[in-house]
Amino acid sequence: MNCGSVPRETEGNAHMSELRRRATRGLKAGDTFEISRTFSREDTIAFGALTRDYNPVHYEPRFAQAKGFSGIVCHGLLTGSMICEVGGQIAWLATGMSFRFRRPVYPGDTIACRLVISEIDERGRARATAAFTNQHGEQVATAELTGHLPTGSGRDILADMLAEGDPTNAI
Repeated sequence: MNCGSVPRETEGNAHMSELRRRATRGLKAGDTFEISRTFSREDTIAFGALTRDYNPVHYEPRFAQAKGFSGIVCHGLLTGSMICEVGGQIAWLATGMSFRFRRPVYPGDTIACRLVISEIDERGRARATAAFTNQHGEQVATAELTGHLPTGSGRDILADMLAEGDPTNAI
């Protein structure tokens, strides 16, 4: 995407733009964000290529079954990366992430991620938790996060970016 272009707001990115608008108004403890995504086999292959994680549990059904899974599984951090979508929209600058992977995620599973801000101080230092559930309502992962949220001039710049059409936001 050309940085000078202005993306049209479609139904899909209208939600993401609303997350940006919320961040410009200021976020508080208790604020909650929810997204969902269906992971494909292609997502798993692309993630493995990007990270160079070629563990056969992600590629070879026989190996995955030998490990007790019903088929190949998505990378845990691919599932965990859903927090990056929310974090990027609210301009969260991560300083720490701790994941707990509880159940496998298979290509074709639809995962919901619910991120809740648990605390924010006056300088924008924040903590949050995330819970990931599959289409059956089973928790597949949890995360604890620390980072910084925009304050003062950072929120002003974010508001200016929105007024300019949010040209760096491809969502």
